[in-house]
Amino acid sequence: MKIEIKRLSKTAVFPSRGSAQAAGYDLCADLKEPLSIPAGETVMVETGYSIAIPDGYFGGVFARSGISTKKGLRPANCTGVIDSDYRGPVVVPLYNDSDTERLIMPGERVAQLIILPYLSVDFCEVEQLDETERGENGFGSTGR
Repeated sequence: MKIEIKRLSKTAVFPSRGSAQAAGYDLCADLKEPLSIPAGETVMVETGYSIAIPDGYFGGVFARSGISTKKGLRPANCTGVIDSDYRGPVVVPLYNDSDTERLIMPGERVAQLIILPYLSVDFCEVEQLDETERGENGFGSTGR
């Protein structure tokens, strides 16, 4: 699959995978200088490009395990969604879960992008849903 990408900054680092089998493409911070993220706050981190995701797919923006476990940084919305009709800049809202100010360095990998298919559905209102073994039992009802 080809994804068109438009450079918005001369210093942008395009998405890349860490290995041939990696599902995620690293998203890097396009910064002129280090960016401070105070404890408990969110900062918008530019990537320096926009992309055109094909119809029937979306871009899922997920945390990178290294930056989340070592620095306590993650996408503020936990998993971001880039729709196929969005053509604006790719930006990662990065939240600092730690109790310490954190720095993001220019070119640092801040999140990962995974291109995923989705199904378009039509919701149909009904008076009754079909019966299942689980029924209406909610959170924690299927085991410990």
